[in-house]
Amino acid sequence: MPCCIECIQTAEVGIVERCGKYYRQAGPGANCVCYPVDEIVGVVNMRVQQLDVEIETKTLDNVFVMVVVSIQYSPIQERLWEAFYSLESHKLQIRAYIEDVVRAVLPTQSLDDAFESKEAIALSIKRRLDATMHTYGYLILNSLVTDMTPDYRVRNAMNEINASKRLKEAAAEKAEGDKVLSVKSAEAEAESKYLAGVGVARQRKAIVDGLKNSISDFTSNEQIKGASSKDVVDLLLITQYFDMLNSIGTRPDTLTVFIDEDGE
Repeated sequence: MPCCIECIQTAEVGIVERCGKYYRQAGPGANCVCYPVDEIVGVVNMRVQQLDVEIETKTLDNVFVMVVVSIQYSPIQERLWEAFYSLESHKLQIRAYIEDVVRAVLPTQSLDDAFESKEAIALSIKRRLDATMHTYGYLILNSLVTDMTPDYRVRNAMNEINASKRLKEAAAEKAEGDKVLSVKSAEAEAESKYLAGVGVARQRKAIVDGLKNSISDFTSNEQIKGASSKDVVDLLLITQYFDMLNSIGTRPDTLTVFIDEDGE
């Protein structure tokens, strides 16, 4: 019986059959196989593998979304017989379970809830696969919902809603800022008018005090005898009157003409 040397790559395990029946496993490296009785009918990849599945389904609010699920898995060393012989295509089996879970969960949720529950969906998928694929010799390491994309028209509508919301918030903030500026401006104007009024009141008080002191000094002067308080007030009024005329007359745009009572 001729024997041949068959090489198995690292991280792979060969399946050896004798006369069409499972016989043994062939590890990495050189393996002696006696043909035609024994034959390596296939190898099992022991590396961690990833399967990406795209599923289209609709949500509770009748929005169609494309969901991408990534499954990371590897064969179980102690269950290589099941991993090689129990399923014709383990990838199709995993895909079927994923589609079943996604199309059972998403139709019960709105689009917003679906985006918020990606981790819960991934956990549900992993639990379902753990309960089934272990029987077939595969260990599910991780389950990830990597993408969830609604129809482009729905995305545009969501973007417009978000933009309108942001513009509304910006307009409200701007109006609030204008309100603060108006209130502060009114407060400043009121304070300014108050201080101006205080200044005018102090000015008038100073003028009155000055007039009073002038009258008192004038009437008490021994060199001016017989002058009464009325005379002093009249003199001050005439002085202010001439000061006013002088001020008006020195202005280049003066158009006022003063005449006496006879019109001369």
